Amino acid sequence: PDDVSIDRNTAMEVNRLRREIRGMGQVNTGAVEEYERLTERIEFLTTQQADLETGRASLLATIAEIDDSTRGVFQQTYEAVKVAFDRLFQRLFDGGTTQLVLTNPDDILETGIEVIAQPPGKKPQSLSLLSGGERALTATALLFAFLVVKPSPFVLLDEVDAPLDGANVARFAALVREFSQE
Repeated sequence: PDDVSIDRNTAMEVNRLRREIRGMGQVNTGAVEEYERLTERIEFLTTQQADLETGRASLLATIAEIDDSTRGVFQQTYEAVKVAFDRLFQRLFDGGTTQLVLTNPDDILETGIEVIAQPPGKKPQSLSLLSGGERALTATALLFAFLVVKPSPFVLLDEVDAPLDGANVARFAALVREFSQE
């Protein structure tokens, strides 16, 4: 009787194992080769990722270096233009003062610049609040301030004198003659 139960248990176990094997499906005989191919691909992609991360770090370091350099150049140019602008404004207006104000001084690379002008006998105002002639003369002073700081061999000015009255046209012409000598 024990032999019969062992045979029956063995037969049941064999049947169970056959069902499990059938449930597993077909055996992939190319699994080893596929594993090796995928392992190579992972190694290649891992190397590519490391190269990209190294390149990104290098690029970010270069950007930071350029930003630092740009901040310095911007600050120097800004300060030089402020001085030249005020001097040229006073010359063109026979007095008065100007201010160039950074709109976002905490982020010099993203800041804007607001022009504040005070012609003689007037209160300080934004460029947009000046009359047409005052705005043209102020813009001319700013343009020439840039030319003082960073000279250009060729400048074309068209219709700059249109909004100016006779006295201001004479001052503008004198300034153009002086710059054309240089």
